[in-house]
Amino acid sequence: MVPGVEARVCFIGDSFVNGTGDDTCLGWTGRVGATLRQAGYDLTVYNLGVRRETSADIAARWLAEVTPRLPHPATGRLVFSFGVNDTTLDPDGPRVVRGDSVLHLRTILARATSRFPTLMIGPAPIDDSDQNARILALSDAFAQVCQTAGVPFLEVCRPLLESDRWRAEVAAGDGAHPNAGGYAVFASLVEAWPAWHAWWPLRPAPALRP
Repeated sequence: MVPGVEARVCFIGDSFVNGTGDDTCLGWTGRVGATLRQAGYDLTVYNLGVRRETSADIAARWLAEVTPRLPHPATGRLVFSFGVNDTTLDPDGPRVVRGDSVLHLRTILARATSRFPTLMIGPAPIDDSDQNARILALSDAFAQVCQTAGVPFLEVCRPLLESDRWRAEVAAGDGAHPNAGGYAVFASLVEAWPAWHAWWPLRPAPALRP
């Protein structure tokens, strides 16, 4: 894909894809889309993030939502990101047990990659150390699924845990979602990802005259 060529990308996932908590209503998806638009890409971004959805919910809906938005496979792209809600505890345990989460991702990727170029971004951390341990374990399991499927995977849980901005904004908010600064950190991880650059090669900025 090169600047000037029409492209469409669907971001599919949960509230972190939606950008919940961001006063600018951009989230990380809006920020990476804006960077590409400013670089000259004729890009249409579809945000298909839904709050509280698990991998089971996303597996049930993604294809029906993507199909009318990406009518031309040659110009379509898919980015999935989910998993935090799977690790939330109900009285009987996690909302989705890890084995089922893995199966849902495997099923999603098998269908997605047969239609469009696909990327997967792992689940983000929240302000709960016990749940973060479950998120990290799920992220590692998702990474293995993606490696087997040949799908590039970006692990964000550990670098976001190391971000003072992310942790501070999550703690100051609802305990799960950051504000604009935290999502800017998330976006910077995506934009520094080699797999993202392989999709959207950005021209270097012109050198400033002395």
